[in-house]
Amino acid sequence: MKRRNSDPRPFSEKDSYRRSEMEFGVAAEAYRSDPSRKATRNGAVLFPVVMALLAAVVVAALWWLATGGLSLAGVVLAVVVGLAVVSSVHVCLEWERVVVMRLGRFNRLAGPGIFFIIPLVEFCPLRVDQRTTATPFGAEEALTSDLVPLDVDAVLFWMIWDSEKACTEVEDCRFAVALTAQTALRNAIGRASVSNVVMRRQQLDQELQEAVESKVTDWGIAVLSVEIRDIIIPKELQGVMSLEAQAECRKNARITLMEAERDVSSIMQEVSETYAHDEVALNLRKIHLVYEGMQDGEGTLVVPSAYTEGFTLDPNKADSCKTAAAPAPRP
Repeated sequence: MKRRNSDPRPFSEKDSYRRSEMEFGVAAEAYRSDPSRKATRNGAVLFPVVMALLAAVVVAALWWLATGGLSLAGVVLAVVVGLAVVSSVHVCLEWERVVVMRLGRFNRLAGPGIFFIIPLVEFCPLRVDQRTTATPFGAEEALTSDLVPLDVDAVLFWMIWDSEKACTEVEDCRFAVALTAQTALRNAIGRASVSNVVMRRQQLDQELQEAVESKVTDWGIAVLSVEIRDIIIPKELQGVMSLEAQAECRKNARITLMEAERDVSSIMQEVSETYAHDEVALNLRKIHLVYEGMQDGEGTLVVPSAYTEGFTLDPNKADSCKTAAAPAPRP
């Protein structure tokens, strides 16, 4: 999604939108969570304001008691004291650190909890969030080594471990980390073919993590992990790649079948050589096969054996048996 030059929004807002497009590959609003579920700093901001109001009220009350009335000088003094309290009293949350500069030089890290600074001498240029940050980024139409355009979406998990370096070594650490991750992603895609990018997602994650970490370590930032979320292949190539994958699967199936036949034939050859020299073993194997075939009791077994000869008689023998069995005639 792109904006035209006739966009009525102010320049700063348009610039922020372009930055979000560069950082995430798409509009950043698609990744925003519900603001009501995020931790707020309302209490940390309200505390110095309340302290400033109390200080101003106390100064005004003391001026009233000392002079018997509240003049313009007393009001000015109360306002000055209130502003001094607001600028000197600060509160850091548990996961925050504040970089304190004294006359332009780094002085210390403050927080968590309440801390104080010297008005007009010390100031706080940066408040660092040391929690784990998830930064989505992407590469739109990045060309692979075989000149195939891919749209890749990924997410980077990182955190600031050195607040001093994050403040003094880089201007905008969040934007710099996002650009570094996007550049590393494009470089990794450009060195591999489309099939390698699709099949080697875990290796690509590790390669991206090492590439990003080598750049941002000097900024006091640690990369926890990089994960590829989605790889979008052009529709024109999806059908071709599907046919290629099907052909490869059929090829592998045929190779596996041929290897199985080869193994079976080699085993059968060994068995035949064993039975060729051992007639007893062959007969025992026949008996075992007959036993296995009769286990279920549902088949019919035909045994071509000499035992069947007992159920049929020679016609000559049958006549002799009848003559012998016939009773002798009576006189």
